[in-house]
Amino acid sequence: MEWLDWFNDSIGYVEEQLTDTIDLDEAARLAKCSTYHYQRMFSYIAGVTLGEYIRRRKMSLAGVDLQQGKKVIDVAIKYGYESPTSFNRVFKTVHGITPQEAKKDGAKLTSYPMLTFAITVKGVHAVEYQLVEKEAFYVTGVGLELGKSMEENQQKIPAFWNKFSASGKLEELFPIMDPTSPGILGISMMTEAVQEKWEYVIAVVSNEVPSGFKQYQVPAAKWAIFSGRGAMPHAIQELGKQVFTEWLPTSGFEYAELPDMEVYLDNNPGDAEFQIWLPVRLKRS
Repeated sequence: MEWLDWFNDSIGYVEEQLTDTIDLDEAARLAKCSTYHYQRMFSYIAGVTLGEYIRRRKMSLAGVDLQQGKKVIDVAIKYGYESPTSFNRVFKTVHGITPQEAKKDGAKLTSYPMLTFAITVKGVHAVEYQLVEKEAFYVTGVGLELGKSMEENQQKIPAFWNKFSASGKLEELFPIMDPTSPGILGISMMTEAVQEKWEYVIAVVSNEVPSGFKQYQVPAAKWAIFSGRGAMPHAIQELGKQVFTEWLPTSGFEYAELPDMEVYLDNNPGDAEFQIWLPVRLKRS
């Protein structure tokens, strides 16, 4: 699976840049995918966000430097922390002790080694899916502009859902929902092919645009559709991990670098019915 080699190339780049600026776009280029898809795939495969992995690696190396007698302020600057206070906080989060305590003889530190991606035999659980060709269509809803850090976005998006639901505006979308395409959509508009800025959209399929809402176009695509049910958000997170780490690499398809969607058919948090819509294309040789 050559995509594993590409991801290992990107990790090699990140490792080389731990004491310099890490360009997420360059890391994604080496992995041969978009910045958005790269960070998401990394989280699914590694089990932690890219940002958390980078922090752990920096603090692992910082611990070695401190135990070799280097000054705290010099080590902080080496790993990109202009403020000793912020360095101390992150260091203690990883190691459980302060940098000064780490310099003492017999101090216990935590070391996180460099990641290497390898093939793991999985597939115990079957994955059912449908392939559907769909022309471009319009949705109506509200959007949240996002930055390029998936770690920050993973905190902003749930807060956005909570705020939107509490405002009562979610119920205003129900009457205009296209009955042939039911469900509340969570759309990740995070591909440069569609729009320059990253945006997450809560919407319904509709051609109507009431006051206070905005219309978006979802481009034509071949969609791989996966259905699930269970307690949120664990159930949809587990299905997403299975889709990206088990189904996609062996499917003969690749992510089409277009917006993807979560479709909530029954939004009961304890037992939600949902779908993941993934835009795909035949894998290029």
